[in-house]
Amino acid sequence: MIFERIRNIREDNDLTQSQIAEFLNINQRTYSRYERGEISITVETLCKLADYYETSLDYLAGRTDIKTPYSLRK
Repeated sequence: MIFERIRNIREDNDLTQSQIAEFLNINQRTYSRYERGEISITVETLCKLADYYETSLDYLAGRTDIKTPYSLRK
C-alpha cells in the first residue's frame, strides 16, 4: 500500500512528518493522514516524493521493490 511505503521510506531516511510536509508545502496533519491511509495522495504529490527520495512511482505504489528510479537503472 502506498501509505505504508511513504511512511517506511520517510523513516528509513530518518525524517519527520513535519520535514516532509514542509518540503511538500502542506500541513503536517495532512501528511500524517496520507501515511495513515485516511486520504488519497495525489499523483503530483507522489511525483514530488519520488523525486525527493530518488525512487520511482512504481516503488512508492508497491508495484516493485526496486528503489532505484528508472532513469538511473542500467
